[in-house]
Amino acid sequence: MSEGPQGRSKILSWSQRLSKLFLEPQDQEQLIELIRSASERHILDAEALSIVEGALGVTQMKARDIMIPRSQVVMVSRDASAAEILKLITETAHSRFPVIDDDRDDVIGILLAKDVLATVVANGEFDFSLRELLRPAVFIPESKRLNVLLGEFRIRRNHMAIVVDEYGGVAGMVTIENVLEQIVGEIEDEHDIDSDAPILQRDEETYAIKALAELDDFNERFDADWSDEDFDTVGGYVVNQFGHLPERGEKVTIDRFEFTVIRADMRRVHLLEMKVLATPVDDDDE
Repeated sequence: MSEGPQGRSKILSWSQRLSKLFLEPQDQEQLIELIRSASERHILDAEALSIVEGALGVTQMKARDIMIPRSQVVMVSRDASAAEILKLITETAHSRFPVIDDDRDDVIGILLAKDVLATVVANGEFDFSLRELLRPAVFIPESKRLNVLLGEFRIRRNHMAIVVDEYGGVAGMVTIENVLEQIVGEIEDEHDIDSDAPILQRDEETYAIKALAELDDFNERFDADWSDEDFDTVGGYVVNQFGHLPERGEKVTIDRFEFTVIRADMRRVHLLEMKVLATPVDDDDE
């Protein structure tokens, strides 16, 4: 029995509906699987896949997930002299600084290094009034979603927000760069060490180490004997000691070395700070 035009039309319609049902993702997890499938078929390259996954991940993350903890935020006191501020800008190479009143929970504004520079050049002397240079600070709750925050950054043309906890205290700080790094990966900036120097000595006991530094080079420089059987890089070895992907500010002690995560996103660790301890830490004593 042959199907008439109307019957074939109905079959085609149902076929299209079923195809759409199976091809269209029903949630974000299925969408990611579909995108990864496209990458496997070389419709998307690896970099594009990473960016898309990062953009989707940002919709699920909050300010607390990526903020710079308060203890690591470089702040300027309202009573700081011009000389002290200029020295701080030179030493840290930061472009923005929260300015505090009596304590670190009382942020009264934001100081931009470029405003200081412009004022010094205009006045022809290394002196200025801090209060006259202050810009308003933007405060956000820890629960602010990153995709919403990114939109607010764009609309307000603002690059920094102070993160406050449920009691109104300062929990940390987040910048537009912190959010963008969750999407595109690490962005080189003034905090990064030279690309040709995977290990940089800060002082007698402190080093900045790129996560991709070769484990063999680390062993040779610090007279260590860490096995490179499973890991080729310092970052891989250290992350394995954490037992999870660590966040910025987390610490772990391995033998006579204390590592602090300085830069990380939701996919990998980028930069570590290492302090050489006076004596090794015995794992049995921890």
